[in-house]
Amino acid sequence: MWLKKLIKWLDNDVVQIASAQSNQADWRQIDLWRVVPFVLLHLACLAVFWVGFSWFAVGFAVALYALRMFAITGFYHRYFSHKTFRTSRGFQFLGAVAGATAVQRGPLWWASHHRNHHVNADELADAHSPVQHGFLWSHLGWFLSNQHFATRTERVKELARFAELRFLDRFDVIVPIFFAISIYWFGVWLENDFSHLHTNGLQLLVWGFFISTVVLYHATFTVNSLAHVWGKRRYATRDHSRNNVWIAFLTLGEGWHNNHHHFPGSARQGFYWWEIDLTYYGLKLLSACGLIWDIRTVSKEMRESRKINSHDAKQ
Repeated sequence: MWLKKLIKWLDNDVVQIASAQSNQADWRQIDLWRVVPFVLLHLACLAVFWVGFSWFAVGFAVALYALRMFAITGFYHRYFSHKTFRTSRGFQFLGAVAGATAVQRGPLWWASHHRNHHVNADELADAHSPVQHGFLWSHLGWFLSNQHFATRTERVKELARFAELRFLDRFDVIVPIFFAISIYWFGVWLENDFSHLHTNGLQLLVWGFFISTVVLYHATFTVNSLAHVWGKRRYATRDHSRNNVWIAFLTLGEGWHNNHHHFPGSARQGFYWWEIDLTYYGLKLLSACGLIWDIRTVSKEMRESRKINSHDAKQ
């Protein structure tokens, strides 16, 4: 009994089988044991009162937040979910590993549920619609439920043919564990060789991994829970998506959510020059380096279509 519960933390195939055997009556049932690591990540942030503060640790946390947010928005979202650019198999894998450091499950799981969101946006079958299910469920309840632990493989068949992506998806704890260990030993090295930075292994682990990850979590989740209820609508999409500059700032461009639902196939979600989209700028840099190519953007005709009011039509 206890061994099976422990294995569910390490091997998602166990969860896949359990989810396949569940039914719609279990849609909101949460496996509390499986949620323990998520809760512990939050509680670990309280260790900041023990490890203390240094400017290096704070800067390190901010840097890792930005890099991992880019991995989620640029690769998990715009590449794996929407195929808005092309890349090599090797760089695809590196992007998947970078995304996995954000501790938001594997690339197949992430992309499959996001694709389901677009198919059923703000309908009852949309697991994280705040319109249908409320703020708390759309923010974090949905991915803690039994029904949504499993990867919807039928929605990511072209990605599931890559063995390395299936491995990352099945054992999605491996990358975060090694990432956290690496951060700790990096802090130990800095303490020994660069003591003037006033940091150490535990301090860097708390700030660079736990605090950075938890802030990254909730910034990402706001796209689900807030970007469908708070902001402005430029386009007459069939859902309640909205553009929100504050969410765009926190998520490197994901807050231009109504734009995104108007044309999900664009790697650029800030459709106009004043809509800052840092993820897109990062993708353009990768393109200039030859690491990705064939970046898709919105055409002028699509950008100007289905606008709600005359003011937007003139923009």
